[in-house]
Amino acid sequence: MSHRVTSFLIVLIYLLLIIVGQNYMKARKGFNLQRPLTLWSFGLAVFSILGTVRMWSYMGTLLLRGGLKPTVCFTTYVDDAIVKFWSCVFLLSKIIELGDTVFIILRKRPLIFVHWYHHSTVLVFTSFGYKNKVASGGWFMTMNFGVHSIMYTYYALKAAKVRCPSMLPMLITSLQILQMVMGTIFGILSYIWRQEKGCHTTMEQFFWSFVLYASYFILFAHFFRQTYIRPKVKAKTKSQ
Repeated sequence: MSHRVTSFLIVLIYLLLIIVGQNYMKARKGFNLQRPLTLWSFGLAVFSILGTVRMWSYMGTLLLRGGLKPTVCFTTYVDDAIVKFWSCVFLLSKIIELGDTVFIILRKRPLIFVHWYHHSTVLVFTSFGYKNKVASGGWFMTMNFGVHSIMYTYYALKAAKVRCPSMLPMLITSLQILQMVMGTIFGILSYIWRQEKGCHTTMEQFFWSFVLYASYFILFAHFFRQTYIRPKVKAKTKSQ
């Protein structure tokens, strides 16, 4: 069974379990789960930090040695032992991260569209990129590790009821939006440089990466506006 078929099956099961889980919890009181959630988020934070340190140092070395092009035309480096290992565990982590939704459902927290859409499509796209050795996949993985290291650290602290700077959630969403912008730019560059060594990119790869990054950008920008801008505008209007 191919990586793509497997990832689609996992996503299908994931979506079905969301429906089953929400129906199961409908007439029940939400669980607290503070300690399991803290440990879960802490584990993912540590993993993401390790991935960030390893991949950013790797990409940074490539940048210093050869400029931007080697980091975008990344296919040349996918058989490197370091990249191979972190690419594999990165793909596996996208399956594990589906567990985030379990905590939302069992704690009876609002399950927003951007959450389950992002979790499911990232898994499929990561699987697609891993199998097809998508050129700009190096930056996709590296940026994702970086954002998640901050995001899961914040989730762990929040679950442990540690007071965090009020600007931190806004910073995380801003970094997610920036990740989508940069991902789109790297995808475009890999298509422009598709004749270069290590940059072979098909129209299919370019199309789907562009569609996904565009949809993520729209959804996260909308979330940013609804969560951080509209409440301030409403509060300002009420005070006048």
